[in-house]
Amino acid sequence: MKKTLLFILCFLGYFSYAQHTISGTFSPADEYSWIIAYRLTPTSQAYVADTSIKKGQFNLEIPKSALPGTYRIVYAVPQDEFYFDILYSGNEDIILDFKSDEVLTFSASKENILFSTYFNEIADSEQGIINYYSEGNKNTNKYNKLNEDLLNIQNSYENKANNLLVSNLIKANRPFISTKYLTPTQYIESKKKSYFEYIDLNNSILQSSQFIKNKLVNYVFTALPLKTLTDVETENEIQLNIKLIATKIQELPENYQFVLLHAVWENAIALQLNNTADFILNEYLTSKAKSEENKKTLEKIVAENRLRIGAIAPEIEWQSKGEVKKLSTIKNTTNYLVIFWSSTCSHCLHELPAMHKELKKHPNVKVIAVGLEDDEVTWRLESEKLADFEHAIALGKWESKYAKLYDIHQTPTYYILDNQKRIIAKPESDKEVIKFLEH
Repeated sequence: MKKTLLFILCFLGYFSYAQHTISGTFSPADEYSWIIAYRLTPTSQAYVADTSIKKGQFNLEIPKSALPGTYRIVYAVPQDEFYFDILYSGNEDIILDFKSDEVLTFSASKENILFSTYFNEIADSEQGIINYYSEGNKNTNKYNKLNEDLLNIQNSYENKANNLLVSNLIKANRPFISTKYLTPTQYIESKKKSYFEYIDLNNSILQSSQFIKNKLVNYVFTALPLKTLTDVETENEIQLNIKLIATKIQELPENYQFVLLHAVWENAIALQLNNTADFILNEYLTSKAKSEENKKTLEKIVAENRLRIGAIAPEIEWQSKGEVKKLSTIKNTTNYLVIFWSSTCSHCLHELPAMHKELKKHPNVKVIAVGLEDDEVTWRLESEKLADFEHAIALGKWESKYAKLYDIHQTPTYYILDNQKRIIAKPESDKEVIKFLEH
């Protein structure tokens, strides 16, 4: 189930609150048992409350001391995947319904209902202008009417949201509205120039939400020329956009800059824009990781970059019959399979012998099995049973050089390489290894 980013904003302008609740239903009822509420901050999240879900229903009491803002409702693990975000003002009860297909609706909450309807109407109105251009329409009366409707929707919701939390978000999201006919190219350029006009990046209300992060990511990957671009040209344009947003956020706290640029990096990875991901890492993230939390995040980023699909596998050395061998220098095969295992891992002792037997059908696959061990005794006994594999040992187990180099957290872990030693697959099991090799 994909994570849902639905309702974003944080407001710190109230100083006295009554106790309110977030309640509602989860369906199907038997899939959910517990929820946890966190309040989002610019760089982290703070625990607020939790409660059980019984027969699909829950009632979460929010402490009187809880500040208004964006609240993250976590309903399964891992927590960074199974959640949705809502607005909590401290002035109203919230009643919602969440379904397993990630449909979230509200039957009570002026803030959240207004937020939802605003963004739906604005999106539909802007889509009307996109359709106008896509159809090649040049009727200026229709064009002016489309922009007038967009203006009326924006002004209407700004009035409706007056004195509410969502007002901050609606005002910051004010779209470009043309007052005269523009060609498609002129329209795109005008939208790009006005993109940040209503966004105060120093506004603590917006900083403590996902709004700025989402706006920056959207700009980086969509504010591109209309002309057809090659893959290289596209990445160059994206990197120019990154330079622009990096300049715009340079006066913000460095830890917050890191969070924003990390979000851009994550999207570059998701889009398989590896050159852009490297650009973000080398130009910005490395120098901005100052807090301990961001340093740990940076370590994960560096590991993911090092081990991503298409990367040359990190070097491994081992002794074989008195000879030092290296992954980088062994040749004459179609694929390489690097296995990280342990002679004290029962799962490994089940999978590896079966794979050893199965791989006899694949003579063009060379296996390098790296044992993560506390000592050599058991490893020698078990590795001798896998005579067709090349065997390396990494003493220190999880703290060993190769466990860290390949970011190993469980055994067995598999990497399949091509004949150039580039990582081409990371199968989850021995069966997936064989399935990949057979195709």
